[in-house]
Amino acid sequence: MSRMLRAIASGALLVTALGAAAQAQRPLFETTKVEGTDNVYIFRYQGHQSMFVVTPAGVIATDPIGHARPQAVTTYIAEIRKITQAPIRYVIYSHQHFDHIAGGKPFKDLGATFIAHRRAKERLEEMKYEDAVIPDEVVDGRRVISLGGTELELAFVGRNHSDSSLVMRLPKEKVLFAVDFIPLQAVSSYAFHDGYPVEWDESIRKVLAMDWDKLIPGHPFAGGLGTKKHVQEFLDYMTELSAEVKKAAHAGKCWDDAEKEVRLPKYAHWANYERGIASNIRRYCGYWGRGF
Repeated sequence: MSRMLRAIASGALLVTALGAAAQAQRPLFETTKVEGTDNVYIFRYQGHQSMFVVTPAGVIATDPIGHARPQAVTTYIAEIRKITQAPIRYVIYSHQHFDHIAGGKPFKDLGATFIAHRRAKERLEEMKYEDAVIPDEVVDGRRVISLGGTELELAFVGRNHSDSSLVMRLPKEKVLFAVDFIPLQAVSSYAFHDGYPVEWDESIRKVLAMDWDKLIPGHPFAGGLGTKKHVQEFLDYMTELSAEVKKAAHAGKCWDDAEKEVRLPKYAHWANYERGIASNIRRYCGYWGRGF
């Protein structure tokens, strides 16, 4: 199975593993305004979330989240139209994984300009996936989009869950949108399989150094918005688990014995802990035990 197809399966399985119980109590979709802002909204469809920003000159949307569910995209646009009739000017991809970015053609038909990290565009061109719009413009390090008096900063903070993740920050509103590589009080499972463990830590440190107060995650597993405390907790989990698996690897316990023995009890209350930590250990064993 290709790396990209594994990513699709990873996203779908991650949603199933972390969010099934919570989703059963939620409506199929909902749109909420971020408290303390006048123009920042979260669109949720099942277990995926996207941010959109409304300005007098138009709308900045993010991830279409239409993989295997085109109704999510048309619903997303309908939800925007309940708030404003202003044109949808931009669609920003958070990273190249299909469960977040597929299905954007209805946005393109409305004239939206699609923007992503350069590597995301390269991957989509390689895969020729028919249900993903190829980005019109790319970002390498940093770019600021100015529209209708609102500024949105796009920043590449290094490789983590993917090699094309863009962090989206609204400086005035102090809101951040980061997808998949910073789960809130949850242990990602399959999201680690094709990740970059040590570089992931550094990318989180860069996010912590930014000026923001509220984090919108790509999956609402714990519910609500994140804070820097949540992000620091996840970084602590990763660094502590990495250190423990490194010891196990040097003792010749990777993979099976390490997956059974290594645990971090103080995080046991997090969603998907038992299943997720075994998967995370497997990835760290690959890094510390085999060098990949």
